[in-house]
Amino acid sequence: MTAILELKRATKIYDQGSVQVTAVQDVSLTLERSRVLLIMGPSGSGKTTLLSMMGCILRPTSGEVVIDGKVVSGMSEDTLPDVRKSHFGFVFQSFNLFSSLTAAENVEVALRLRRWNRRLLKTEARSLIARVGLESRANFYPRDLSGGEKQRVAFARALAGNPQILLADEPTANLDSATGKEVLGLLKSAAEQDGKAVCVVSHDPKAESVAHRVVVLEDGKVKS
Repeated sequence: MTAILELKRATKIYDQGSVQVTAVQDVSLTLERSRVLLIMGPSGSGKTTLLSMMGCILRPTSGEVVIDGKVVSGMSEDTLPDVRKSHFGFVFQSFNLFSSLTAAENVEVALRLRRWNRRLLKTEARSLIARVGLESRANFYPRDLSGGEKQRVAFARALAGNPQILLADEPTANLDSATGKEVLGLLKSAAEQDGKAVCVVSHDPKAESVAHRVVVLEDGKVKS
């Protein structure tokens, strides 16, 4: 398999007053095309911090983040937003949809940020909404959507611009069992059918069914 992202001996230390807290310690991981990596572990184990370093949202205190063979963790803060837009799609536990925009418009926003052709933007957004089975709900606002529908919109938005990497932080946490299974299926499809590198952070044991590799994080360290 081809590695698209490498985390090399990454450590993240937070300063809390006079105390330093190590959230992640000396973790090395790879994300590979067409595969789903699942990161599990108890609350406070450093999973979200680890995912944020992968997605260039947080900079590691030490160690490196490498994308397509290029070290990106040392880039300037001005450069990192373009790295995120170019390479990543994000799916969050709380959906993070704009309440004043319709489902389709939430996807359009992501395409605009990626400088998508304006003439094709609306058509592409509708296509992505249809892909997640919400074509009839494209003009609905988030307040009129169920939790599962909101997360499918969020997934469609994550696909906007065809990123190489999808990062999902507790994507099933606010969903019932059946809907959570559907969302996990979408993530697996993105890996196996679209060739994307997918990383999922989850407490949900059902997520193991779609994972090609499972990593357990405990006290900021890889346990297995």
